[in-house]
Amino acid sequence: MPRRITYRDAIREALDEEIARDPMVVVMGEEVAQYNGAYKVTQGLWDKWGDKRLVDTPISEAGFIGMGIGASMLGVRPVMELMFWSFYTVAWDQIVNNAAMVRYMSGGQIHCPIVIRGPANGGTSVGATHSHTPENIMANFPGMKCVVPSNAYDAKGLLKAAIRDNDPVMFMESTKLYGEEWDVPANDELPGGELFIPLGTADIKREGTDISLIAHGRAVITCLEAARILEEEHGISAEVVDVRTIRPLDEETILNSVSKTHRAIYVEEGKPFCGVGAQIAYTIQAQIFDELDAPVLRVNSLDSPAIYSPPLEALQLPTPDVVVAKALSIC
Repeated sequence: MPRRITYRDAIREALDEEIARDPMVVVMGEEVAQYNGAYKVTQGLWDKWGDKRLVDTPISEAGFIGMGIGASMLGVRPVMELMFWSFYTVAWDQIVNNAAMVRYMSGGQIHCPIVIRGPANGGTSVGATHSHTPENIMANFPGMKCVVPSNAYDAKGLLKAAIRDNDPVMFMESTKLYGEEWDVPANDELPGGELFIPLGTADIKREGTDISLIAHGRAVITCLEAARILEEEHGISAEVVDVRTIRPLDEETILNSVSKTHRAIYVEEGKPFCGVGAQIAYTIQAQIFDELDAPVLRVNSLDSPAIYSPPLEALQLPTPDVVVAKALSIC
């Protein structure tokens, strides 16, 4: 039987393996050590590795993110946990004006191999100030990389790649996925003895011929359900493309898919204005306009702050039915 583990366990395994592999890897953040993490992602790692590798920080993102960035410039490889990605704004200057720019400003003499990770999603009824999806904002800055895995398998392989990367990597997870299970082989079942996914590689999650549903993060799960409905109820074959890393972006996989299906919808839980889907829609029409049989469409969350009410917030986020309706409009 395939080994099934949760998204949370996959991230923990990646952290554990990288701490064992490289003595310069440390995990820092609020309650990551003795408390086992706010979402129990780091459970057991402090008991195993101790105070030098799992470091609890004060409730001061500006302070501990800045400390991690400084440490990374001196050779440490910190993995910083944000309790919510919404709190990146407190460390805005540290992230975008220092981490992202120091390699360029130093003429390549100083690297910043830091990973900043944590949940970036709505749908959990924690209000507008705790429900940001800032992957489009982080991807805007040259010098940083942005990763948004949709499942446990990808989360483990991509996090290992992120930790080994010499640039700052913004790694965005979903609290709604932490407890979900996927097939993730043990290391001794894999070629090379580990699960490692290079950054900048998209993945086809479902083959199709009539339309490409392109997405990142939990929206990939929404697209897979929409693809099932389209196939079973409407006879439409939808291909689902998981972008996985927004920057660097695997344009080739996206363009090859749309060249095959001739229709595309980008689905994301972020806001529509200046969203990731806007960039990818432009890329498609700029490079393969003649392959399109219909306009590139987008499905986003409603363009308003996250709604606190659970039933209303469920309507604010993309759903399979909305994706199906959009697909039917161009098929």
